[in-house]
Amino acid sequence: MSEFVGELIGTMILVIFGTGVVAGVSLKNTLAEGAGWVLVTFAWGLGVAMGVYAVGNITGAHINPAVTLGLATVGDFAWSKVPLYITAQMLGGIIGAIIVFFHYLPHWRKTNNPSTKLGVFSTGPAIPSPIANLISEVIGTFVLVMGILFLGAHQFTEGLNPLIVGLLIVVIGMSLGGTTGYAINPARDLGPRIAHALLPIPGKGASNWSYSWVPVIGPAIGGIYGGLFYQAIFETEPSVWFWIGSIAIVLLFAVGLIQELRKSESTQDNYEEERS
Repeated sequence: MSEFVGELIGTMILVIFGTGVVAGVSLKNTLAEGAGWVLVTFAWGLGVAMGVYAVGNITGAHINPAVTLGLATVGDFAWSKVPLYITAQMLGGIIGAIIVFFHYLPHWRKTNNPSTKLGVFSTGPAIPSPIANLISEVIGTFVLVMGILFLGAHQFTEGLNPLIVGLLIVVIGMSLGGTTGYAINPARDLGPRIAHALLPIPGKGASNWSYSWVPVIGPAIGGIYGGLFYQAIFETEPSVWFWIGSIAIVLLFAVGLIQELRKSESTQDNYEEERS
């Protein structure tokens, strides 16, 4: 099997399990309807573990463009292979989402809410606020890439590493996923979003392209900075890109904070006007 096919299949597997559990929990008249967030986070984690088990010995099982970028940043992966891997990951995300669509075929027409249907395929913010949402995706993916690099620095019993990576996904989902749905993977979000746009889903509504940049750019930033941070702090090899990235991250956080403070002041002013 080629590396291209391996990354495609690995990403397809994680999307089948991940979007599959969201469909089971969200769509009407499934036996898992309403099962909740804990089930979703565990299934996503185990889905990632299965993807890693499937192709880890062939490709290293990045199955995530943010991981590919992070590993390339620290020199653990060749930049020349990055376009090949990312293309395969995106195609795997699209194919995995199409398979889930067919699996739940009769349930789409039973579900009336277009947002629920879109939520099966792609993420969305609990509170729409683009910069704050971007920060959430940056942080989640930063933690993901750092965690993967931490795990790579230790020896585990043979075959255990993919399961540990899966548990890392679970804890990220439980602790950091409540803001944006923790895409932390551009292929996991953009691939299925493209599938949503193309598939003949009854009453599906729009694909929310105005938000689609957040779960792509945020994980890319978080993945790259996670690699730079690990290299600078844990390998004590800070590069000029680490310092540039650190300044950019601080500025991003500052902009997000200022925007939220202004929104808070505006809300308070409106509240006081209503009282008066």
